[in-house]
Amino acid sequence: MYSLELSLRYSPFPIAIQKKEFEDVKRIYDEIKKSMNETIETSKLIELSCDKVQDKLIAVRAQEIISVQIYEKSSVAGGAKRPGFSLNID
Repeated sequence: MYSLELSLRYSPFPIAIQKKEFEDVKRIYDEIKKSMNETIETSKLIELSCDKVQDKLIAVRAQEIISVQIYEKSSVAGGAKRPGFSLNID
């Protein structure tokens, strides 16, 4: 299961959906990135659905998204990789 997480302007809590296939979540990720690069006049509403919770629907304006990330949920070690952005310095 793959999670796509959005951070919104002026919101302390992220919005997340889950998809079973990486190709599905990657397609949505690319669409969101493209929408974020468009000008404010052409900003559109993005509707997302979740595979894990069938009735979960989310609609957000692309101009309100400040970051988007994908991470894989794993059943190993009690749940998931730690979400968020990290920097590995060796």
